[in-house]
Amino acid sequence: MKIAAVIFDAFGTLARITRPTRSYGQLLREGKRQGRKFRPDDMQTLMTHKLSISQAAECFGIQVSPDRLGLLEQALEAELASIEPFPDALEAIAMLRAAGMRTALCSNLAMPYGPPIQQIFPNLDGYGFSYQVGAIKPSPIIYRHTCDLLGVRPGDDFISHGRVVMIGDSVRCDRDGPRQCGIGGFLLRRGQAEGFSSLTDFARAVLAYE
Repeated sequence: MKIAAVIFDAFGTLARITRPTRSYGQLLREGKRQGRKFRPDDMQTLMTHKLSISQAAECFGIQVSPDRLGLLEQALEAELASIEPFPDALEAIAMLRAAGMRTALCSNLAMPYGPPIQQIFPNLDGYGFSYQVGAIKPSPIIYRHTCDLLGVRPGDDFISHGRVVMIGDSVRCDRDGPRQCGIGGFLLRRGQAEGFSSLTDFARAVLAYE
């Protein structure tokens, strides 16, 4: 059964942040100083809703002065401007697309991070961003949504059309989670023995698979 579609994780796989400022984390720490405790679902809330910094502050009930809010927004913009693709990312995608392979992203992101990623990788067939889907990996919802964007179905009922595979740097979210949904999940470990050491090696393996 040939592979018909490939799904990529975003950060740590296709792209990296070279100058992290962690503005949302700073906001949550601001809330802690005001007596608000961190909650287990804070990050999930940020990644499953379309929240700017100011909207996140309102959502969490955190009081932020206009000056402080401006600094957080500036820091976020600086972080977003520092996003860059890994050297092997664009080449691997080009290899797959040249062979007629459908490609997509599936990633846990807060809203501001989506547009820069889409700008760097503008020609994919689908973008499964958690803040748009309303679910985060490893929920089956986000994997299935991404497959819908590709026009494919994972699992055994996909035999007549081909397999779907995914690669990323998280065991839980990019290897094991997809496998629970009938997607072939693979691990990216640059420069290590476990998993694939580069995206171009992965792309070659996909293209060679029968």
